[in-house]
Amino acid sequence: MNKQEYIKSSEENILHTYNRFPIVLDKGEGVYLYDIEGKKYLDFAAGIAVFSLGYHYKGFDEVIKHQVDKLIHTSNLFYNVPAIEAAEKIKRISGMEKVFFTNSGTEAIEGAIKLAKKFGKEKGGERCFEIIAMKHSFHGRSLGALSITGNEAYRNDFMPLIEGVKFAIYNDLESVKNQITENTCAIILETLQGEGGIYEATKEFIQGIRTLCNENNILLILDEIQCGMGRTGKMFCYEHYGIKPDIVTVAKALGGGVPIGAFLCNKKAETMTIGDHGSTYGGNPLVCSAASKVLDIFKEDNILDNVNVVGTYLKEKLEQLAEEKDCIIECRGKGLMLGLELNISPAPIIKKALEEGLIIISAGKNVLRFVPPLIIKKEHVDEMIAILKKIL
Repeated sequence: MNKQEYIKSSEENILHTYNRFPIVLDKGEGVYLYDIEGKKYLDFAAGIAVFSLGYHYKGFDEVIKHQVDKLIHTSNLFYNVPAIEAAEKIKRISGMEKVFFTNSGTEAIEGAIKLAKKFGKEKGGERCFEIIAMKHSFHGRSLGALSITGNEAYRNDFMPLIEGVKFAIYNDLESVKNQITENTCAIILETLQGEGGIYEATKEFIQGIRTLCNENNILLILDEIQCGMGRTGKMFCYEHYGIKPDIVTVAKALGGGVPIGAFLCNKKAETMTIGDHGSTYGGNPLVCSAASKVLDIFKEDNILDNVNVVGTYLKEKLEQLAEEKDCIIECRGKGLMLGLELNISPAPIIKKALEEGLIIISAGKNVLRFVPPLIIKKEHVDEMIAILKKIL
């Protein structure tokens, strides 16, 4: 079939919940993607911050292929070596006590909510189930995740959602403090807001929330599904602030392209016991072998060093562009999770970029989001900037 025939088949057979770009992707190599017509694209989206190591990183594919030949799935009625090894590694780098593997970031959020609710029940009884979340946040599409997502556009058609959720203002500590009651069991936020527009938390805000949680015996949940796993120049974004959460959720870059997520907790939040939670596919040998290899590569190949060097270079170039172009308000973000806020819609820029062989995406209503593979080099930044300048 040709491109139009594939697109027509998709629209006829797949539930229409995405406004997809009219491109049928076929393969990837390094930091480039190719469509079925052979056109080459520089990828500054990485599957929405998933392909941390780009496409076909040396040694990664071989591990997955080897595991396919051994064992793909067992269920959680049995132990498997890749899950045990991956858990040991992610526990070591996170400073958490326990790991639960999921299939996605949304499922990791659901698990975090359950941990928090059981903690609240044990702490304060049946009414202690209130969760404070942030306005303009995004935590996923399932009903629990939507309940703590502070964007009405995602929520309205699915009301009523779970009760007991309050929304505070990101980077406004007083607004959080004003929401706390004796029935608050947890506070959840993205350490760096992604979908809401690439907003960094201030040090005072994050550290202040950690203090509030300590003082009121409340769990701090940090959503690092997008900003974690090296994207900001440290393995976890919370490391920039000198604090640790009680629960942290991860996914996206953890599997280097295969679908895996996890929620991690400390001893205080370790409330679940046998029968409280489960996942048929969660932690299966195939995806855990991938995650384990990703964690090895990060360490062995100094991926974080590259993020810090190239991330600084990318931000400098984007800030220069902001000074030159009246349509750009500011550049925000950390490492290789950056955004350009515009005073125009990003949609025509994204469309034109595709025509020029560049994949970039938006965040919020008016932000261009840059979340490329963490292995990009300065020459890739220069290539991207040249295309963006031409478009603007």
